[in-house]
Amino acid sequence: MSWLRALKETARSGLSIERQRLEPLIALRGAAGLALVVGTSLVLFGPVIAAGSAFGAYQAAIATFQRSWRPRPVLALVSGASLAVSTFVGYVTVSHTVLFLILLILWTFTAGMAWSAGPTGGIIAGSNVAIMLVTITLPTSVADAAAHAAMMAFGGLVQAALIVLFPVRRWGAQRDALADALAGVADYARRLRDDPVAPFDPVPLMTARNAAAVTPRQARRRPADLHGARGVAERLRPVLASLADPALGVPPEGPERYWTWEILGAAGSLLDSASRAVRHGDPVQLDETALSVLKSPDTEVILTGPPRRAADRLTSLLADVIEIAEGTGTDDRTPGEPLVPHRRRPTLLRLVPVIYRSMRREMRRGSTILRHAIRVSAVAAAGYLIGAVLPFGHGYWAPMTAVMVMRPEFTQTYSRSVARFMGTVIGVAVATGIVQAAHPNAELSAVLAVVSAALMYLLMRTGYAVSQACVSAYVVFLLGMAGDDWSQTVPERVVLTLLGGLLAMLAYALYPAWETPRLRDRLAKWLITDGRYAATVLDRYADPASRSLDDVRAALLTTREARVAWQEALETARHEPVRHRGISRTSAADAEDALAQFGRVAMLMEAHLPAASANPVPEAVGLADALRRATEEGAKAVRERKIPDWSPVREALAIRDAAEGTPPDSFVRNGATLLLRALEDFSRALEISSGRA
Repeated sequence: MSWLRALKETARSGLSIERQRLEPLIALRGAAGLALVVGTSLVLFGPVIAAGSAFGAYQAAIATFQRSWRPRPVLALVSGASLAVSTFVGYVTVSHTVLFLILLILWTFTAGMAWSAGPTGGIIAGSNVAIMLVTITLPTSVADAAAHAAMMAFGGLVQAALIVLFPVRRWGAQRDALADALAGVADYARRLRDDPVAPFDPVPLMTARNAAAVTPRQARRRPADLHGARGVAERLRPVLASLADPALGVPPEGPERYWTWEILGAAGSLLDSASRAVRHGDPVQLDETALSVLKSPDTEVILTGPPRRAADRLTSLLADVIEIAEGTGTDDRTPGEPLVPHRRRPTLLRLVPVIYRSMRREMRRGSTILRHAIRVSAVAAAGYLIGAVLPFGHGYWAPMTAVMVMRPEFTQTYSRSVARFMGTVIGVAVATGIVQAAHPNAELSAVLAVVSAALMYLLMRTGYAVSQACVSAYVVFLLGMAGDDWSQTVPERVVLTLLGGLLAMLAYALYPAWETPRLRDRLAKWLITDGRYAATVLDRYADPASRSLDDVRAALLTTREARVAWQEALETARHEPVRHRGISRTSAADAEDALAQFGRVAMLMEAHLPAASANPVPEAVGLADALRRATEEGAKAVRERKIPDWSPVREALAIRDAAEGTPPDSFVRNGATLLLRALEDFSRALEISSGRA
């Protein structure tokens, strides 16, 4: 993609407005907390400290809107406290330019590295640095700075207290995540009726898994209907796929296929009922027609062999889902797994070493997070110096804009830069018109600032440009309350916002972190994890008695993460102004289809894993070892722009255990044959790419 086209695409993305489900009660609660803090500060300390405290309460509320599974009061407290510390330390050093620049670079670099712990931490840390650049200009003495910091921390405390006192949809995010996962499996069941090999989107299940991790305090209060259903939904996916796939016994046409359609439709209906019940915390409303299909004795007459076993297993799992959704079931185990009360999430204090280790892992050459941290710290320092040299006041707006819009990824950085500038122009224009017409005093300016913040909380998820228009109006009203003349702040804000956005875009162009050159490495990692997953499943056939299902589960989660990482990288690369290096779009799509089919075959084999008392399959040992070696060597070949060779797998398939006279297991051999076929399709996709490169 050319630079011109990339800029057009990112600008369009940044200015797009989406229809989202609004949460007016949560927005009202955040605005109420802001109003309470601003009003208290205005009465007790005056408009200047009120402006500083408003930033603390505002940012604390923003933190609670981030996609995080931690308790919202914790996010508000952390945000308010960290902004208070940043403001006080920043004010103490701001009079010494060199010392402050060192602090700014270190602070911003740390905020950039915080992305290694996840987007929530990165966004909160970056926002604190950006707001700190504004708030350090408000105090006039060290004691005044301490008062500002205390009121900012108080703002976070107020927002946290309001969340505790006036909860809105307690456990709502976790309910939505689990309901989305159940709805995703329901949709998959219906799509299998039309396409027996339909692809499955694992992202809702991955999101639900993250949401299911709780701290010990959360575990004591979690509703029963949120505990266990995700594990059952995970086990439903391979059962549904094995029931629909013609390769496992159900012919493409005939009474068996028609009855399978009925079963899949009934499963989708019941899962949708469970999803609605979990989302709203209501009793499950079951479809009697769907229940009659699953309980019908026709299943025993029409289906035989693996499809019959899959149908029986499906009925049992659906009964578990319904029990859990009704709050009467709490078991979140697969057969043979030890009883684990909940997936554990570290407490806030224990999270510190986890974040530290994450940052250390990213301190390596080629790390996207490290490059982002270097870019954002360099731009913040350059923007601060340029803003100080220019004949404007409020030079902090340039670095503040750059820090707010910069992301580790190209598309988001450029789209947010365009969106922030356009939102700033609109917000400043609207706020300026109101100021000219009303000439508000400090009290009315505070009211207008709170209204602007409430609109931002309400419309935040509809688009970045919309939220930035509200933010710009909020800042104009807030600084007007503190005594700034709007006629001076408005043109400065527009010009310096444009400068900050341009600095951010220029920094990414000069020191990029493109995903395009890393596509082969992402593909190689997915190949390795797919191979290990299939080999682990085969190990279970080779020795049913000693192999733990935990190994299979861990391998599945690893390959799922690698697949999603590849898909996200591929989507990012499509919008980058970089030519492909060794893999075309067509070849990438074909290779993705081949590896998806490979993983699907392994999943189908997992759905029919033998019981611990079953007879071992000796030939599965050689097949598992061959798959591990071949996929690891194949991944190396992918990175080196070579075509993988699958001879070890072919040779393992050709071996017969003639010495002991043991006949080969037809199910394992058929599955291994399908695995080899998918690997050969993968190589053919890369051959096309090599021919074009």
